[in-house]
Amino acid sequence: MSSVCGRLTVVFNGEIYNHLELREELKRAGLAPAWRGHSDTESILAAFVAWGVEATLTRMVGMFAIALWDRATHTLWLARDRLGEKPLYYGTIQDRLVFGSELKALRAAPGWAGEIDRNALSLLLRFGYIPAPYSIYRGISKIRPGVVLRCADGDIEERVYWSAADVVSGGTAAPLVADEHEIATLLEERLTDAIRLQQVADVPLGAFLSGGIDSTTVVALMQRLGSRPVKTFSIGFHEGDYNEAHHAKSVATYLATEHTELYVTPEQARAVIPQLPTIYDEPFADSSQIPTFLVSQLARRHVTVSLSGDGGDELFGGYNRYFLGQSLWQRLQCIPLGLRLSLARAIRGISPSTLNSLMRPALRLLPKRLHYANPGDKLHKLASLLGARDRRELYRFLVSQWHEPEHLVIGSHEPRSVLSAESPELGGFAATMMHLDLVSYLPDDILVKVDRAAMSVSLETRVPFLDHRVVELAWRIPFDLKVRAGEGKRILRRVLDRYVPRELIERPKMGFGVPIESWLRGPLRSWAEDLLSASRLHNEGIFHPEPIRRRWEEHVSGRRNWHYSLWHVLMFQAWYAHHHHAG
Repeated sequence: MSSVCGRLTVVFNGEIYNHLELREELKRAGLAPAWRGHSDTESILAAFVAWGVEATLTRMVGMFAIALWDRATHTLWLARDRLGEKPLYYGTIQDRLVFGSELKALRAAPGWAGEIDRNALSLLLRFGYIPAPYSIYRGISKIRPGVVLRCADGDIEERVYWSAADVVSGGTAAPLVADEHEIATLLEERLTDAIRLQQVADVPLGAFLSGGIDSTTVVALMQRLGSRPVKTFSIGFHEGDYNEAHHAKSVATYLATEHTELYVTPEQARAVIPQLPTIYDEPFADSSQIPTFLVSQLARRHVTVSLSGDGGDELFGGYNRYFLGQSLWQRLQCIPLGLRLSLARAIRGISPSTLNSLMRPALRLLPKRLHYANPGDKLHKLASLLGARDRRELYRFLVSQWHEPEHLVIGSHEPRSVLSAESPELGGFAATMMHLDLVSYLPDDILVKVDRAAMSVSLETRVPFLDHRVVELAWRIPFDLKVRAGEGKRILRRVLDRYVPRELIERPKMGFGVPIESWLRGPLRSWAEDLLSASRLHNEGIFHPEPIRRRWEEHVSGRRNWHYSLWHVLMFQAWYAHHHHAG
């Protein structure tokens, strides 16, 4: 769309929730054009003309990837939203600047070479995703959240218009001074306003509902704001360890939503796997991508827009690793590093199967909850933890599946990422982990998973917790109102207490997963064996086959559980086979 004056042209993906307020502000300032329609694209275009690029970006509330061309100055601006809800890639091909929301758009450019970036691949193996600014291809980058690029005269200048690090350090340094009830009310009001804006749509709208704290809070506030029952969606599995559908149904019944659930068979879930290389476009290895696609597909049969509860864990302390990490670090600090390293070497010197044999008689004397099926495996994982020199190293261990991916990818050198950069000094380890999740795991894993799955079925997802004003408030809430006595999301629970009985949502946290571990030993075994065969790995020349084959054989035999790390390799192999006709 071009501006009325013809100077600016915009290409835009996303939603600007406050665009009507921007129109009002332009009108009050006498800067409004003669409006031609009612879209948010026209609103932001007029704002760019009136206020300039960066001043407009700071006023916008929403999710977006934007390209703006200024004919007068021959300048291209590329901007991505503050939290990274929408993707934006850019790079050079034969000295031409290219950009797009998906890699498949760039692959269509004349002169495309598509050389795999082996350094970025090592990050995929560690984390299961490729963090910004890297992509799977050399010469192609992701624009980082909260960043706008100014491209002119052959130069690309990166400008930060919103910084998560600044929000975190500023909020922590100037916490709210109020009692718990007042802060809960403030949070409720801020979330309600975010949801009010995000419920504006000229198409059918609903919400994902797992029955957990985050999605239940979103649905409860949606229900309060609306005059009709909210359409809610959940999927269930017949395997009890992976099923949350009955919890969601209980919440939906209590809140009187218009609820739809679908129980998925293992065959239906596995049928998604061949589609993953196309859905994700770049290799991506969070296995909850499978149920995320299925619930998106279910919702799309009834609505065009769905709100989700993503972001609540990172903002309010919901992940189990926050408690585990804090507790581990306190214990590790009591043992001198030299002694810890010696102990780690001693444990690694004994195979997990031998450790199993040695420990089983002693385990029988312990309570049943401590009867681990594979204690030797857990001890080997503990040995890796013992070598952590600082909190950041311990965090990297907790979120890594391959701990030395450079030894796996031929010719690679693992690059520095946001997880190896300096971060604000926040005192407690749990707060540090929450900040690191906010700038990496959330935008590069969680939001990628949801956005690509939903967009593949033409469903738009919106995330009220990631309204930047909610994020800024969350980081001003004193930490002990988020995490206290081993309980996360304390302040969010106080908000939800006003809408739902606590017994409906008080239960251990579950992941949104599928039983990949057993599938790899059963129905997916031949598919995985083909992708991980020694001859294939050798001929492709990307991975050293030996460590992968060792883990595969240990997993299939049941001696070790390596399904997470193997899934990282398998998702690359499946993507590579699809896009590069390997094998």
